[in-house]
Amino acid sequence: MKQSFITELGLNLDTNFLSDRYFYLALLAAPLALLVLTAVIADWSQHIALNTALLFSFIVWQPLIEEVLFRGVIQGQLMNINKARLNYHGISLANLMTSVLFMPIHLINHSVFWALSVILPSLIFGYFRDRHRQIYPSLLLHSAYNACYLAMAVLLNQ
Repeated sequence: MKQSFITELGLNLDTNFLSDRYFYLALLAAPLALLVLTAVIADWSQHIALNTALLFSFIVWQPLIEEVLFRGVIQGQLMNINKARLNYHGISLANLMTSVLFMPIHLINHSVFWALSVILPSLIFGYFRDRHRQIYPSLLLHSAYNACYLAMAVLLNQ
């Protein structure tokens, strides 16, 4: 019972995702997307005041909590429904539904535009949740994306 619960939440660690070339392509996507965003919206980073608490929250706590809740619990439970397993080019219906639920929580700290912009990264995180049946690739990607977001903001504000 305990092992099936851990498996269902995607908490069973298997490092096979580290040999997945798509994982590394997904890592490259964040800085490239932020460069494009900077070309479109030059002042997106001006509201960010960097401090230790923000770094820890953005890179550790928020990705951990969000990935366990959204990719582990919600997407994991949705995958128990046959229709939610249907997918289009690797994007399952469970992933899509989870990503749509993931977006509104970003309205707490972000504009509507930024909240909407998390849909694509969320789909990427969910893709790796489905592909590897665990949340660790998603967690690492989420942390890396947030770290890239903060690093780009610091660079732009110098």
